[in-house]
Amino acid sequence: MHEFSQRGAMQRRYLRASRTRKGLALLGLTALLALACAAVSAAPSGGALESRVERLSSELRCLVCDNQTIADSNAQLARDLKGVVREQLAAGRSEDDVVAFLTQRYGDFVLYKPPVRASTWPLWFGPFVLLGGGLWWLWRTLQRQQGGSA
Repeated sequence: MHEFSQRGAMQRRYLRASRTRKGLALLGLTALLALACAAVSAAPSGGALESRVERLSSELRCLVCDNQTIADSNAQLARDLKGVVREQLAAGRSEDDVVAFLTQRYGDFVLYKPPVRASTWPLWFGPFVLLGGGLWWLWRTLQRQQGGSA
């Protein structure tokens, strides 16, 4: 009989220790969650930072998408560039600094509205030149047809 009472006492101690371990684990997880929440709330990633990230992301072109900003694109590279923008702004750099950094790294093509420079003239004036050439060709063709039928 003595053996059964010892066994019952051991089981009760084991159960008590098990509940204590579970309680400590739950307490540790709660503390980690509280620290993570405090770190997130202390980070400068508030609404002001996110609005700056979105505004700047709408001015930067996705390098692998057809005519989309990195704010509109779901491509992995666009998400990475948006993360770079967020990191740079969170580190205290200005929007001009971030644009300069990305332009230095990827060229003027990363800008959704590139500046007018000699290297970007085809981007700015190419469509107008092509339209003018097409209209001139159409006019000449119509003149030839009128001259041939008269």
